[in-house]
Amino acid sequence: MKIVLFCENKYAIDILRPLQVEADREGGNEVLWYVHQKKIQDFPLKDEVRWTHSIQETYDFQPEAVFVPGNIVPYYLSGVKIQVFHGYAAEKKDHWVIRRYFDTYFTQGPFFTRGFQRLAEQYKDFEVLETGWPRQDWIFHHLHAYDDKRRQLLDENGRSKLVLYAPTFSPSLTSLPYMQEALQQLVRERDVLLLLKFHPLTKPEIMDEYRELARKTEGMLWIDDYTVTKYMLMADAMISDTSSTIYEFLLLDKPVITLRAAAKDLYWRDMQEPGELCTAYDEVMTDDLWREKRQWVIQNYDPYLDGQVAHRMLEGARDYIRRHGVPTHRRLNIWRKYTSIKTFGFIHKR
Repeated sequence: MKIVLFCENKYAIDILRPLQVEADREGGNEVLWYVHQKKIQDFPLKDEVRWTHSIQETYDFQPEAVFVPGNIVPYYLSGVKIQVFHGYAAEKKDHWVIRRYFDTYFTQGPFFTRGFQRLAEQYKDFEVLETGWPRQDWIFHHLHAYDDKRRQLLDENGRSKLVLYAPTFSPSLTSLPYMQEALQQLVRERDVLLLLKFHPLTKPEIMDEYRELARKTEGMLWIDDYTVTKYMLMADAMISDTSSTIYEFLLLDKPVITLRAAAKDLYWRDMQEPGELCTAYDEVMTDDLWREKRQWVIQNYDPYLDGQVAHRMLEGARDYIRRHGVPTHRRLNIWRKYTSIKTFGFIHKR
């Protein structure tokens, strides 16, 4: 099968990489990464995989399947266009918006499957298959890969617990303007090492402000890395706001604290004021209530920590092609076509 891994944003790299690994393991597949040049100028896998910045080259590759962890994919590319999602944040409005770019949605777990099946019945032009989320495969194979690094960080800083602060970048949802004092209090009054790992789309001036805070604050470390996953594996608890990383962390059966999360249903400790942070930390580290709520998330959001998600996705793509053939393009209205061309550019058709 000829596969395109459609990587528009840097966070998509970790999501798509297990598909490359599985395609290589199977053999008989050709894989091309499309990497958006403006958004990903330095592609971390550039020496490991076949890739291109050119949408023309991607078109000429004539893929049979295109895996997309984003909201849009060019309608003129061949292949079954598969939405694999960029996270679990169901409370974000755009998570459920059907933009008509996709032939099928590969969902993470029963909660998402039910929602998209209802939408499939309404729109009648896409399918839904429950596979799990591909980044879970990487997590499955690396659950304890960073144990030594975790111990090293704690020993070097003389702390016993590691806490990750991973807020969203969205100006209307982020906790970043409010948390500096509370985070400083946490590292002063609790025996924790705090890692600051921000979304790559966070405003540069905010990043600079927190980078300087970490430099001058004992017990606080700035993390400059394209991936957050390995730090989630190392951390004992996480602080956030309205970010899909909340659910990823809960799926590891670890406690989360948020500031004014937008979610209607809360399966973690949410604060209304930053000053609650130390108390909230003590609570989530000891209270069984939050452990029980995490179990609901695991069973409904993504129970597939089995290392087989990418396999199910590749087989799902093959099954779609067996039943429908390889689509030559996606039919869209004029506005969606315009948006696609404006975002990714023109191509010269064969």
